[in-house]
Amino acid sequence: MDTQAAPGQVTSLLRQWRMGDEAALTALAPLIYAELRGLARSRLAYERRSGLSPTELVHEAFLRLVRQEQPDWANRAHFYYIAARLMRQILVDFVRESHAQKRGGDAVALSLDEATAFARPTDPGVLQIHEALNALAEMDARKARVLEMRFFGGLTAEEIAQVENLSPVTVTRDVRAATAWLRAWLAAPEKP
Repeated sequence: MDTQAAPGQVTSLLRQWRMGDEAALTALAPLIYAELRGLARSRLAYERRSGLSPTELVHEAFLRLVRQEQPDWANRAHFYYIAARLMRQILVDFVRESHAQKRGGDAVALSLDEATAFARPTDPGVLQIHEALNALAEMDARKARVLEMRFFGGLTAEEIAQVENLSPVTVTRDVRAATAWLRAWLAAPEKP
């Protein structure tokens, strides 16, 4: 089975799906699966301890994408941006739920030394990155969206420029500025 999409094919199928063509969704699924799986792998790289596999994350995201009544995908890049946002939210929800379960009555008491062995302060978890992106969005929503599309959606500067109606040069500047801000925020001992 050939799963390589011709240029514009994904966008065309997304538009047909938006118009209610269920056959377009059937044709679209194998074309986008590999790229969604790649997005899932990159999302899970930030939370290695989540216990989710890329396949599970892709399937949950795809189910949520399909359940939308009237998806409004402007183009392929916009679709992958929405998919990346959904994966981020699924992962955040999963991590929060697992942390809530860990605070239950069956928790095992650890000594300070044992607890320190599990902590990885140089490896920010998905919740820290989620909080950082939310803090950045409060200051500069566009830079937060651009950073999310670039690093978490895997979109190129040209694709982001198309989604955001910006020049690729502006996108590149936004990514640099947002990345520097994100690093500083994650390194700060006290968060604002």
